[in-house]
Amino acid sequence: MMENRVFALKGAVVYTEEKERFICHDNAYVVCENGVSAGVYRELPANYKDIQVMDYGSHVIIPGLCDLHLHAPQYGFRGLGRNIEADGWGTWFDIYAFPEESHYRDLEYAARAYERFTHDLMKTTTTRAVMFATIHRPATELLMSILYKKGFAAYVGKVNMDRNSMEGLVETTEESLRETEEWLRDCRGLYGPVKPVITPRYVPTCTNQLLEGLGALAEKYNVPVQSHLSEGLDEIKWVNELEPGLTCYGEAYDRYGLMGSAVPAVMAHCVFPNEAEMELMRERKVMVAHCPECNMFAANIAPVREYLDSGIAVGLGSDMAGVGRLEMFQVVKHAILASRVRWAQTERGDDPDAVMGGLSWSEAFYLATKGGGSFWGKAGSFEPGYLFDAVVLDDTSIADLSRRSTCERIERLIQAGDDRNIVAKYIEGRLVYGSGK
Repeated sequence: MMENRVFALKGAVVYTEEKERFICHDNAYVVCENGVSAGVYRELPANYKDIQVMDYGSHVIIPGLCDLHLHAPQYGFRGLGRNIEADGWGTWFDIYAFPEESHYRDLEYAARAYERFTHDLMKTTTTRAVMFATIHRPATELLMSILYKKGFAAYVGKVNMDRNSMEGLVETTEESLRETEEWLRDCRGLYGPVKPVITPRYVPTCTNQLLEGLGALAEKYNVPVQSHLSEGLDEIKWVNELEPGLTCYGEAYDRYGLMGSAVPAVMAHCVFPNEAEMELMRERKVMVAHCPECNMFAANIAPVREYLDSGIAVGLGSDMAGVGRLEMFQVVKHAILASRVRWAQTERGDDPDAVMGGLSWSEAFYLATKGGGSFWGKAGSFEPGYLFDAVVLDDTSIADLSRRSTCERIERLIQAGDDRNIVAKYIEGRLVYGSGK
């Protein structure tokens, strides 16, 4: 790894300060000072004239992307479970998710699987992630250790479940809380930018006693929370049956401090909020992890525009293994597609001259960078003071014979790019993948 110091990357720089537009520079410098961005310059100021410059020529340089919802142990069966034979939500868990996650009680299996997962994750545009592990404390710590050694930045959660899971993948309430607290003590400060996050899987797998205990641990250790919220109508119905009298699904978390009142919270999916839930999310400053491809496979589209217009923070998530790829560029593209389909269904009507609604390219890119990056404070931008996460992209293999603007090039990279286009990746100023210049 490259040690933190003052240096610059030179190339075609693209980022967003506001979601409404890209900032594109055909030939510019991005300066890093000890892991933090010092800004973008067309010419290096006098005080930087002697710093090392990694000149990437015409390559595109972007902030690293943030994956706000990712099931790390499900990577092994990515691309499966959407076929016609597996025709039920419970079936997906029974055939794929729970059996796979149960293997992680075996540390040798976990090591092999997590090495493959992290190896492939490093070959994407993702530099930060909020991810689920499994209920197994040793395997969760192993994942954190592997991510740390590779230079990644992440929140990793030991999953909690004390009901409605398969045999061998359910804890007692006491065991779940005991193992979680031991894990929090073990990993405190041990893995640098790879940190713990409290992770009740979702309300149907967690009793009130467990949720209450997890809320207390989150506050005691000042650790953020991640979970699922209002992903499907069947899930909401189940929650209402388990916990009658709620004004909304989110209230089941909120009454135990797990919806942002005591510590920050990121909630995945959030497809079917009612008015009470929207207001609760806004008041608690919950971060929504929008997972468009997974939602569309389930014939659902989250109200992202309504969230943004209401002042609710939104980032993007790959979900895995609800989809087949880790690459966040695919999530950006699917976020745009989903939002346009929702607009057509809910707003366009029969007007043939209606102006296209939905997310713009810059808005979707913003959600994947600065929007999701706000869960870390300042990440996902090249503005001064932001953590220096950067990805260098060579689009030669997908270029045509016409001269294209930098903004056109990033659009095409989002549409058609893959791991072969990634030249280098920096996280907090350290080169963690590819080559410097």
